[in-house]
Amino acid sequence: MIDSDLSLDFLRVVERAAIACARTMGRGDHEGADRAAVEAMRLELDSVPIDGTIVIGEGERDEAPMLFIGEKVGLGAKRSEALGPASEQYTESGRLLPRVDIAVDPLEGTNLCANGEPNAIAVLAASEQGGLLHAPDLYMEKLIVGPSCRDVVSLDASVADNLRAMAQTLGRRIEDLVVVVLDRPRHAGLIQQIRDTGARIKLIGDGDLSAGIAVAVIGSGVHAVMGSGGAPEGVLTAAAMRCLGGEIHARLVVRSEEDERRCQQMGIVDLKRTYRASDLASGKNIIFAATGVTEGTLMKGVRYFGGGIRTMSLVMQTEPHRIRFIDSIHVLSSPDGKPPKIRF
Repeated sequence: MIDSDLSLDFLRVVERAAIACARTMGRGDHEGADRAAVEAMRLELDSVPIDGTIVIGEGERDEAPMLFIGEKVGLGAKRSEALGPASEQYTESGRLLPRVDIAVDPLEGTNLCANGEPNAIAVLAASEQGGLLHAPDLYMEKLIVGPSCRDVVSLDASVADNLRAMAQTLGRRIEDLVVVVLDRPRHAGLIQQIRDTGARIKLIGDGDLSAGIAVAVIGSGVHAVMGSGGAPEGVLTAAAMRCLGGEIHARLVVRSEEDERRCQQMGIVDLKRTYRASDLASGKNIIFAATGVTEGTLMKGVRYFGGGIRTMSLVMQTEPHRIRFIDSIHVLSSPDGKPPKIRF
């Protein structure tokens, strides 16, 4: 069982990652931005009272120096190394550390941060062991909608049928709908199909996870996300949808024998399966935390000012079911030891 108090620990983790990489905003240093977020997130995770395992991260162990798939994190990490992964881990006070699966994207929208564009975020999702799908790093077809439309759309239906069903459910005209699509050559046909219906399109360069979250929030001005994107981001989106009541319909894009092999290594047998949020993030206790790095639809970016740093975050969980927007002031200590002068 995951303690609900862990949501504030995970908030601290994404805040630190966002603050670290926001320093690089607009500098064009894609690798530097990502590295800053990864290192800050990994360091902060060391202090979280969990026996955690990264199930979605920066890649395989030989591809990433930290936050790689299978890496042990949290206070239980060093004890697991000493006692073995099967051993139960305890705090110094004798409290059992929960075993937690963790999915991270330390900087979702690396290009957005590097270019100073909106909607870059630092993200983490957590669940009890086995509660998050170990998704291979492949593309995934995605159809993301809000709570009202979760059961009226399907990946097997045409774009026109899905948009028609959404418009009817929402009491709108198709022309009133806004669909977010990643601006990629592979989506040329999809974009034309959407335009043929009369619906409006918002093309984005990166950040389909941020767009997916916005779909489930009333007033965001976004009604659906369509197209293919990363499967790991699909799992993170599913965790958010579990908390917000929205839905993701998803299917892995398997194009080669190598893709099949990767799926099998992750324990995925049915390569044509259509997943929904409860399949991708099946845990009873889901915690989702995200902090804005650059200005966004739902959250402001990191702001630096005399005496401190201001962040805005979204923290959600299913047990107890609650959604919180948290505006934080991180007060910096004064070099001369005097009380800091905060100006914001």
